[in-house]
Amino acid sequence: MERYDLVIVGAGSGNMLPGPEFEGWRIAIVERDRFGGTCLNRGCIPSKIFVHSADIAEHVRHAARFDITASLDAVDWPAIRDRVFAPIDPAHASAIEYRRRTGTVVYEGTARFVAPKVLEIDGQRITGDRIVLAAGARPMIPDIPGLDEVPFHTSDTIMRLETLPARLAIIGGGFIAAELGHVFQALGSHVSIVQRGAELLTAEDHDVSRRFTEIARGRFEIHTNARVVGMRQRGEGIMLNLTSTSRPSAGAETVGPSELTVDTVLVATGRIPNSDLLDAAAAGIAVDVHGHVLVDEYLRTSVDGVFAFGDLANHLQLKHMANAEGRALRHNLLHPDDLRTGTFPLAPHAVFADPQVAAVGLTERAARETGRPLSIAVRDYSHTAYGWALRDTTSFVKLIADAETRLLLGAHIMGPQAATLIQPLVQAMTFGQTVDQLAHDVIYIHPALTEAVEQALLEL
Repeated sequence: MERYDLVIVGAGSGNMLPGPEFEGWRIAIVERDRFGGTCLNRGCIPSKIFVHSADIAEHVRHAARFDITASLDAVDWPAIRDRVFAPIDPAHASAIEYRRRTGTVVYEGTARFVAPKVLEIDGQRITGDRIVLAAGARPMIPDIPGLDEVPFHTSDTIMRLETLPARLAIIGGGFIAAELGHVFQALGSHVSIVQRGAELLTAEDHDVSRRFTEIARGRFEIHTNARVVGMRQRGEGIMLNLTSTSRPSAGAETVGPSELTVDTVLVATGRIPNSDLLDAAAAGIAVDVHGHVLVDEYLRTSVDGVFAFGDLANHLQLKHMANAEGRALRHNLLHPDDLRTGTFPLAPHAVFADPQVAAVGLTERAARETGRPLSIAVRDYSHTAYGWALRDTTSFVKLIADAETRLLLGAHIMGPQAATLIQPLVQAMTFGQTVDQLAHDVIYIHPALTEAVEQALLEL
């Protein structure tokens, strides 16, 4: 059995760990799919390149709002797809070549625990003094009658389609549905979204999810409070059987069923960690009810010498969180007597749909549940000069602060550049700056969109 100083299972964020600091260590990396993981191959990066093309298509389509005559004459889906993946696809082979050239042993296959700290890959067993689990997550496939009998896609495969579907149904109403719905509708598909809840993006602050849903109804065919209870092939299409309720509550009256026929189905009902593929139980590694590997503040599992991070262990499943955890874990592997925390109190996120959404900290509902006295401010983009330039009537900044400590508890932005506008507020919350400091001691460039943030702070 081969023994290593460090074994890394998963070459997404896990591939970022080894560096010059580990000179002299015998290291192995195990990857069952492609180096770069979800983010590079089928997640953050390709989807955002698609989103940018979709944004441009929407700008052209709505140019008349700015007294410009323009038309969207054609969309070359295969060309867009190939441009997206042209820089991505070669990265796998080059990453493997680099790792092997610099002394890392690479195993291409699925690793499973057969005993504590013993992994098997295609019949070969290895062990390590330290093992890092970074095996990520995968799309969750719901139990829908007939789903296994029709061709369907997940976020892993939908971006590789040969042709743009004329009619696309998306099952789910979270960030994947919002982003890819934007992509396909903007590029020419008729998009139908089937959402179990009353609104899209239900994890966001209610003001955001409510307004986002209102805007989305102008672009998509949306079935809220609805479930897919069956599907089957109908000619060259796929027929979905839906039931819906009049309100999202227990015992709600059923007002279905109905039918929806489409060309392509995207299942976007969440993601599950890959702990079952690792057979974590065989190693004595504790997981929670959702299958996430349990770790302490230093990213240590219940088995000595075994660590975990990224989507496998973090419920938020955000690449920037995995990056931050990876930096802490690298330090802890190299300096076991001087450990750094790998848990972070703030987890900012963004939804790159149209409109864009970004948030950090507590929603208003969660803030009220703390019992603290609150100050809340909401300012529309339309109150700023740049908002006038955008002719924006729907975007806003919402800030939630503790009325006594004057510290921000949450920030929620919906509209152009939201993911960028949120960043100074993340920094302020990280370093304990009060809303008074942010409002009065900082100069905001005029007439940038940051004035919407400034006005909300002044209102607080």
